[in-house]
Order: sequence, then structure tokens, then C-alpha cells
Amino acid sequence: MGDLRRTTRLLCFCLCLGQALSDVTLSFSVSQLSLEVGHYATFNISPSSQLAEDAVIDFTYQTGDTISDFTSGLLAPVPNVTILGNTSEGVPISVHALGAGAIILGVNTSSEEIDHADDTFVRIDIVHNSIVVTVSAVIGWLYFVAWSVSFYPQVIENFRRKSVVGLNFDYLGLNLTGFISYSVFNVGLYWFPEIQAQYEALHPRGQIPVQLNDVIFALHALLLTVITISQCFCFERGGQRVSRVCIVILISAWSFVLISLFVTIGKKITWLEYLYFFSFVKLGVTLIKYVPQAWMNYRRKSTVGWSIGNVLLDFTGGSLSMLQMFLLAYNNDDWGSLFGNPTKFGLGLFSVLFDLLFITQHYILYRHKQPYEGVQVNEKSPLINPVPSA
Repeated sequence: MGDLRRTTRLLCFCLCLGQALSDVTLSFSVSQLSLEVGHYATFNISPSSQLAEDAVIDFTYQTGDTISDFTSGLLAPVPNVTILGNTSEGVPISVHALGAGAIILGVNTSSEEIDHADDTFVRIDIVHNSIVVTVSAVIGWLYFVAWSVSFYPQVIENFRRKSVVGLNFDYLGLNLTGFISYSVFNVGLYWFPEIQAQYEALHPRGQIPVQLNDVIFALHALLLTVITISQCFCFERGGQRVSRVCIVILISAWSFVLISLFVTIGKKITWLEYLYFFSFVKLGVTLIKYVPQAWMNYRRKSTVGWSIGNVLLDFTGGSLSMLQMFLLAYNNDDWGSLFGNPTKFGLGLFSVLFDLLFITQHYILYRHKQPYEGVQVNEKSPLINPVPSA
């Protein structure tokens, strides 16, 4: 009986030892690296525990979604390294940047002791000039502040006048839907592990495309939009109301979201795919939300009630955002990120063009003009909600 127990313990020990040996993983001393063209960097690769035998490590290179043994001219080929057995010390690796772009350095090994080698990688961003990186970061914070502050002038204008006459209700309804959708998308990807896991399954070496500042901006914008709408119930509103066309658009958008929710609950699509539906709603709203306000200004021949401070700050934020996109495209030699993503670039350009239209209306076409009296709502025109003067 004693021999059986000793044998059982020995077998358990051997199984545990084998499991421990097979659970060795590799890790780089850095997860992300930024280099200028022509510069070198050195970091380590280490095993999580000692190996029984030497392990030869070679490297793979990923640009975009393609993983290969070739560097695509961005990095000089990294020589193989050997991690010695009976040690857990790291091995230094030196990389030499040859061309601007983004590349992921991964590992490959034939060692049976190392598990999950595909999960070991480091992202390397190679730029023409590190100063441009700093300038781009500063611009990013500037347009974040400009866009965040841009919601306040309209709130202040409404409070000062004790009136919302001249502020289009269709614009507010569309804006509310847009920022609810944007908030749901950002909060879902940033705070829900299940959705993050679904994204990482589709993009194993990708980064979650939502940061904390994206979440803060979306929620802040939603809050200020709600405050602006609440003013419509407290201050003079004239004969303004949401047009029938806008109501149809909003009902259609939220019906689409609601039906998609039941489809998601029925496990026909993933929660990640459902979140992307909210981004489609935000995209559609952004394309049309300025139209009713611009048309109402034209009908009234006035911008009274529509805050020019909001427009100027939005124009500043949009212009800085596009400037950052150009700087990043140049510095990373990645013009595909600019012109290969026409949606993002097009939306930024579209908003800036509308801001220019509003600036032209305010400072040139209708400068110092009082709105026409007696302009009535025309339900037959799409997204139009003209109002009487204040």
C-alpha cells in the first residue's frame, strides 16, 4: 500500500513538472517602441522560467495583417538568438530602423517547452522625425480641448438670451442621437471585457481603438447636448419644433438599433458587431446634422440664436484634427491611413466645410441682419425647421 502511494506521488510530481516545463512563455522587455529612421534600439527577450534545453528563437515581421519572414524594408533583419537552458536570463535584441512605418516583431521557435509563442510580440513605430511625434501629440490635446469647449458657447448664448429661437431643433435631435451612439460605442469597447475579447479575437495583435479620452469626450458631449435640449423647455422657443422628416429619420435609426439588439441577444451577431451598428448611426448623423441649421439660417437670412463661438471652436478642432492626420501620415509614411480611410477624412472635411459655410453666413451674408419675420415651418422640405424671429 505504501509503495502504491509513493508511486502515485511520483507520477503526480512528474506530471506537474512536465506541465511546468511546457508552460514556459516568452516576453519582450518592452511592448511598444518608437524609433526614428536610421536609429537603433536594444531590448531583451526572456523566458518566464528556466528551460531544460537551449531554445533557438527566430523572428517574424508583420505589416498590416500579413506575417512573414521578411521585414518589408522597415527593419534590418534581426538575427536569431539562443536562450540557454537552465537559466531564465534575458537575451538582448538589437533592431535597426530603415524606413518609416509600423511593424510588429514576433517570435518563432521549434522548442517544445515554449507555449504561446504567437502571443509574444512588440509593436515598433518608425518615424521620420520624433519632434513631429511631440507636435502631433500637442495638436491632439488642442483639438480635444477645442471640441470639448465648443459645446459651451451655445449653452451660454441660450441662457443670455433666455431664448432658443434660431437654434434648430432637428439639429439638436440628430446631435443627441449621434452622441448617444458614440458614447455607447466608446463605453462598450473601453469598459466591457467580453467585447474587448471579441475585438482581440479578430485582431490578435491589434490595440483597442478607444482610449479614456475618447470616452470622456463622448460622455461630456452627450451631457452638454442634453443640457442644451433642456433649455428648449425652459426658454422662449417661438414656433419651433422637430420636423416630421427628422422624426422619421430618428425613429428609423432607433428602430434599427432596437431590432439589432434582439438579433444580438439571439446570438445571431456578436456584441462587437452590434457596437459597430452604433458607429454607423453616428456616421449617418454626422453627414446630415448640419443641414437643417444651415438651411434655417438661409431661410431667416440671419444667424441670430446660432452661436458663432460654437462654430469657431468646432472649426478649430476639425482643422487641427485634419492637420494631425496629415502629420501622422507623413511621419509614418502611411498615406493609406489618410486617403485609404475616406470615411474618417471625409467626415472631418465635411464638418470643416459646414463650419466655413456658417462663418460665411455669420460674418458676410447676414452680418448685422435681423431675421425675417413670419417664416413658417415647411414640413415638405427635408430636414427643414425654419422659425420666426426672436
